[in-house]
Amino acid sequence: MKPRTVIILWIVALGLGLSVFLMKMATSAGDKDATQRSPGQTLLADFPAEKASKIEITGAQQSVTLALKDGKWTVAQRDSFPANNRNVNDLLRTLAELKVTQGIEAGPTFTPRFGMDENSSNPEDRGITALFKDATGKELAKVSFGKNLDSAASASPFGGGATGRFVRNHADESGFYAVSEVFGILSDDPKSWLSDEFIKVEKIKGISLTKAGSDEIEWELTRADENADFAFTEAFPGVKTDAAATAPLKSLFSFSRFDDVLPAAEVEAKATPDKLQKAVITTFEGFTYKITLQPAKPAEAKEGEDAPPASDNYLMTVTVDAQLPKERKKPEDEKEEEAEAAQKAFDERLKALSESLEKSKALEGRTFEVSRFTVEALLKSRTDFMDKGPGPGAEAPPVPEGISAFTPPVEIPTRPTPQAAPDDAPAE
Repeated sequence: MKPRTVIILWIVALGLGLSVFLMKMATSAGDKDATQRSPGQTLLADFPAEKASKIEITGAQQSVTLALKDGKWTVAQRDSFPANNRNVNDLLRTLAELKVTQGIEAGPTFTPRFGMDENSSNPEDRGITALFKDATGKELAKVSFGKNLDSAASASPFGGGATGRFVRNHADESGFYAVSEVFGILSDDPKSWLSDEFIKVEKIKGISLTKAGSDEIEWELTRADENADFAFTEAFPGVKTDAAATAPLKSLFSFSRFDDVLPAAEVEAKATPDKLQKAVITTFEGFTYKITLQPAKPAEAKEGEDAPPASDNYLMTVTVDAQLPKERKKPEDEKEEEAEAAQKAFDERLKALSESLEKSKALEGRTFEVSRFTVEALLKSRTDFMDKGPGPGAEAPPVPEGISAFTPPVEIPTRPTPQAAPDDAPAE
């Protein structure tokens, strides 16, 4: 074989080898993930959730800062009122364990497409951004939460409901990610993070309420025991109560909730002191609750906006005191086995009452906004509780014997007895 032919064959072989090498390189590059995180991997490679001490959550129109104080989460926008620790911890744990279901290669300029446009004032386009910091202020992570995944893509035969959400790790500029979590508890509204601990009143003995804007007592009710109905106190002699009207007072504040906690700086703007009323509630277990109530003013309209609807909520404050028994009163004829069970029950109840007192004390100094429904039973007037007597449809009194129910009770004169005819009277 001629040398020239050998050289040509070598050139062709080298060309073919180079082509194969380039094809393999292209295939290898195509097999690599376009984003830093692959399906099944955690979104945040190393998120130290246990070190988080502050969470700044920002939305389109408002924001909330959650701060860790003395081992408990608080809401900064509500004068450090306790936060719902369970919800905050759930958010941290979910984020630490969050796994990618799909990666989408795209740069930060594509944020509007995924509902994470931080310049938008529309909540659907803006989404929510959460910034996590440690105790020194060092940033641990910054994550944006955008649109929910289209529920129409769900294979569920029942349909409806979101199947996940688009998220973005700001430290990862390789793209956006789809995850299976919706993050339903995530909100930029401060009141949505508040702890729901509120007063729980049990075994009410007496209640009093003043007139609006005055210290004069509007009504005062009491009862002899837990099973009895309420009656007016000696301050209203001879006035009887309507058992049906006073019945709701027996469960007053048993399962109450509040809508919001007002920061101290905002109380004056919403207060109506000329309509303020004071209530005092005592219980059979030694608790005394002192409560103030006043209608809340509606929020003022901003320039260019229509006036908001009138508020039907009330502002409420509470102080509480209790005289708890230090020891159990033992009956003289109590047996040893009975005493042991009774003492155990007494200790358990005393512990529960002490915990209830501690929780109620933590609410003092705060102004709560509650719905009218929560305090409806307390806002009634004295006449609302008065016995009105028999009304329409009441059972008629019994009819005296000898008188028809259809005959008026008028005395009917006795008919004279006919006299016998004389013997010499002519026959007819």
